[in-house]
Amino acid sequence: MSTLVVCLHRGNPLGEVEAPVVGREAVGELVTTSGVDDPEDSRVNCMLEGLRVARELDDETVLAVLSGSGETVSSDREIASQVDQLVETHDPDSAVVVVDSAEDERLVPIVESRVRVDAVDRVVVRQARDIESTYYLLKQFLADEELRKTVLIPVGVALLAFPALLAVFDSVAVSVGAIATVVGLFLLYKGLNIDALLASFSEGIRDALYSGQVSLVTYVVALGLALVGAFAGALSISSMNPEAAGWLVVGVQFTYDAVPWLTVAALIAGAGRLLDEFIRGQGLGSAYIYLPFVAIAFGLAVRGFAAYFLRITDTMSTLTTPATSYGPIEIDSFTIAPGTHLAVFVLASILVSLVGVRVASYVSSTEYEVGFERRSS
Repeated sequence: MSTLVVCLHRGNPLGEVEAPVVGREAVGELVTTSGVDDPEDSRVNCMLEGLRVARELDDETVLAVLSGSGETVSSDREIASQVDQLVETHDPDSAVVVVDSAEDERLVPIVESRVRVDAVDRVVVRQARDIESTYYLLKQFLADEELRKTVLIPVGVALLAFPALLAVFDSVAVSVGAIATVVGLFLLYKGLNIDALLASFSEGIRDALYSGQVSLVTYVVALGLALVGAFAGALSISSMNPEAAGWLVVGVQFTYDAVPWLTVAALIAGAGRLLDEFIRGQGLGSAYIYLPFVAIAFGLAVRGFAAYFLRITDTMSTLTTPATSYGPIEIDSFTIAPGTHLAVFVLASILVSLVGVRVASYVSSTEYEVGFERRSS
């Protein structure tokens, strides 16, 4: 079995010596000549590696150094012609290619198209291994379009914006802070994949429009009611003095006035999703049925706790029932304590939640029985 050990060089490292150089003795003389002329040339190490590989192979080996006259298509054709010459003369069974750079490694397909290549031996000078690795990593980074957009664009924009911000604010700290904020927001935008979320959200809206989903309308109504709730809460605290009442009380007052609107918004959104499932005829899942009850129970609980805190801080007036009479029975007016007020809302919340669980389980079991009877029939 004969093996062709080929040292490929794109460009002309051989000086006045005509390629190809064939044989261990001829390659050894070329290594000495090239090393004396330019000891820093990495291609000397490539030819030395070829000598080492040829020495370690047990079978019959033919060592050759191939080179073109430049980094052009005509140079690659010269190397292809040299490979054809070697294959015709020595008829090797396989080949081992030795290269010292990524540029030379592009010539490997030329050899593979003419003889079977068993291995590609790439030589990297030990002292320059970190530099070479960094170079190829940087090269791969620059070849990745997505990474270029994510990293290079914000850095370039920051460098362009820095002189303008410095001229406007006349402060290095403010300029650097503004640039850091913008770059940070951009990186968060890309890192959290917000662009993909926005794209999927727009696709979902488009599909909902085309498929005629009721939930799209109810979501818009729910959003409007949520905005009304936020406005009602803000309006209720507009006359309060945060320094006198305290920010905690102001927040509780905002919650107390906004919760009813938010509860109705969640109820309408859940009802829309429930109608969609009903119209599709795919069966009403227990989660969709239980969702409106959860919204009401949650709203009652939050409203009750907010009222309790407002009552104990004397922000809300006392709750007094009017005097009533039912025939001979007369009931005098009385004041409901804050704890009693809270207990009523909490019990109502638990009761609504239990009713929701019961209704959801009943509907789910009924659908299962109907489906089972249909499959059986």
